[in-house]
Amino acid sequence: MKITNIKTLKKKDLIVFDLDGTIVETKSPMDKEMSELINKLLLKYRVAVIGGGKYQVFKELFIHRLNSSKESLKHLSLFPTTSTSFYRYHNGWKKVYVINLSKSEVKRIIKAFKEVFNEIGYQHPKKTYGKLIENRDTQVTFSVFGQDIVKVLGKKGVRMKEQWKKEHTPIKMKITRLMAKRLPDLEVRAAGFTSIDVTKKGIDKAYGIKQIKKHLKVPVRDMVFIGDAIYPGGNDYAVVRTGVDYIPVAGPKEAKKIIRGLISKK
Repeated sequence: MKITNIKTLKKKDLIVFDLDGTIVETKSPMDKEMSELINKLLLKYRVAVIGGGKYQVFKELFIHRLNSSKESLKHLSLFPTTSTSFYRYHNGWKKVYVINLSKSEVKRIIKAFKEVFNEIGYQHPKKTYGKLIENRDTQVTFSVFGQDIVKVLGKKGVRMKEQWKKEHTPIKMKITRLMAKRLPDLEVRAAGFTSIDVTKKGIDKAYGIKQIKKHLKVPVRDMVFIGDAIYPGGNDYAVVRTGVDYIPVAGPKEAKKIIRGLISKK
């Protein structure tokens, strides 16, 4: 259920965030203000973060920007690549589980992408940055401009991704549908501004909520999920079917406002 009341929100034990587009701007490092807010939040609540990026991306964009004490980090849990892996802090970040794709599955996924591109006559941008199709072991991800556009171009790269999303989302959704037809035994999802993710069947953010319940021993009723794509077709929308309370945001600016409400003394 969508939450609008700060009093209801403050009663929660665990705050679950999407990463890309919620805590950070797309593929961008967490800013200083958000880092300070997350640090303060960890003093009062347990926090979990689910995102499509691999663990290395979590470290670069989030963990390395978070100047929290070792004690505070024990209250933080990470679920990279759409919860196909789970890391918790205990004298350093430790992997609790990982659900890898097999080599044959990775090959099938890459082949399917290439076949779909050929079928619809899709033309990649003339200039790309990094791998267009990346094997993240637990997930294979296609990114329109390549994995490193924001790393290379910074805010210009973010604007390019935002513009592509406005103009070409129907193309991304068409590729997603055709991929799903070719890979019925796997999970295919449109993700972020310009990406498509493929994982083992049944892996989505609803699966992530279930894993959080299982591993962190927190009932769904005591959680709230905050994300920028909680709408039909959005990659956060799967959490709705778990019954978890949620708050949709348009980006980090709105997420900061919610965190300020959580850490306020009033």
